[in-house]
Amino acid sequence: MSENGKERLTEIQRAEFPEVQPSLPSGQVQKIDLLYDVPLEVTVEIGRTRRLLKEVLGFTQGSVVELEKSAGDPVDVLINGRLVARGEVVVVDENFGIRITEIVGGARDTNGNAGQGVES
Repeated sequence: MSENGKERLTEIQRAEFPEVQPSLPSGQVQKIDLLYDVPLEVTVEIGRTRRLLKEVLGFTQGSVVELEKSAGDPVDVLINGRLVARGEVVVVDENFGIRITEIVGGARDTNGNAGQGVES
């Protein structure tokens, strides 16, 4: 209603947008190589467990903490906190390594929240 008590009519029009172009304008090249030097945190998680504070305070050198995963289960590979792959532990010379056995689609962070996934 307007100030004088009469109904005011409003004209509604459909919004029109220009067509989105999927490629770059001619002459421009994608510069994905600019991202190659961006550092990422890679974490390999062999398992998790929950313990009470009094149990954690009782840890001493030599304490064994049992994890929820069994020996031989795949380990999780996280990039910046997001699950992106699973693999198996290998030994390379005297160092541990991971052999990737699965790329995880619909990557999730360490809390199970969906994120930008990796196509499998």
